[in-house]
Amino acid sequence: MRDPYEILGVPRSANAAAIKSAYRKLAKKHHPDSNKNDPKAAERFSEINSANEIIGDEDKRKQFDRGEIDGDGKPRFQGFPGGGDPRGRAGGPGGFEYSFRSGGGPGAGTAGGGGGFEDILNSMFGGAARGARPGGPGGSGRPFEFDTGGIGLDLDLNVAMAVSLEESVKGGEKRVRLPTGRELNVKIPAGVSAGQQIRLKGQGETAANHPPGDLLITVSIAPHPYFKVDGADLRLDLPITLYEAVLGGKVRVPTLGSAVELSIPKNTSSGRTFRLKGKGLPKAGGTGDLFVTTKIILPDGNDSELEALMQRWRDGHPYNPRADFG
Repeated sequence: MRDPYEILGVPRSANAAAIKSAYRKLAKKHHPDSNKNDPKAAERFSEINSANEIIGDEDKRKQFDRGEIDGDGKPRFQGFPGGGDPRGRAGGPGGFEYSFRSGGGPGAGTAGGGGGFEDILNSMFGGAARGARPGGPGGSGRPFEFDTGGIGLDLDLNVAMAVSLEESVKGGEKRVRLPTGRELNVKIPAGVSAGQQIRLKGQGETAANHPPGDLLITVSIAPHPYFKVDGADLRLDLPITLYEAVLGGKVRVPTLGSAVELSIPKNTSSGRTFRLKGKGLPKAGGTGDLFVTTKIILPDGNDSELEALMQRWRDGHPYNPRADFG
């Protein structure tokens, strides 16, 4: 994955507010519902959500800046003291080809030279040490190869995948890049939830004389630019004009499906909530609801006519909405 700062178009010095603003603008611009004729819109939208999951989260952003995780949120291997491999492998890729040499003293590394080296290796690796080509007179420098039958190999791969709210509901297909650099198309089942795992049998790492591991994909749901998830219900803040609040009217409301029209009654206050039944998320035995809360938005800038109208209204029709506060 590309650098999340580059994806959101913000510098590394950007504050949280700038990152949030950049994410919202890009998410709105590339949302699949607004780009139905662009086959790459969903991929771009997912990439934007994934980037925001990293640098939009304070803790993950610090981890990324320190180099502890990559752009997909996966830990970066920092190495072990002495340069050991985290899976205990030595030799060629995917193979267990240990070659330990005994000390150079007479009889060292032989069964009769104190008998300690083979016993130590057997106890360490759980397998039988097998003698191989003697390295010199008296067995000095004799190499040993080990039967790794007692060493368990974890060949499973674990990756994270962020899906949009729409993808989690309807399902779909998404391309995932593995730590090995390989890419796979992954089918997203409809109704997948955050924290769920998708297992792809035999798509993990490989090693000689071992069956391939599995690919385990942990799903997360990316934040949506409009909706907030509340269990099986969705919540939406709906901007309305001052004249729509006073005079009423019909306004279009987005849903996870197609947009619907909502009738706003006359004299609707900001903060009034309307329930759209069955427009939420699937759940056992049915579907959740969409709760729409109105938010009155005034026009940008100063409007002298609006100010004059409000002054006349204030002088002729005074009222106190905070009277109950005492």
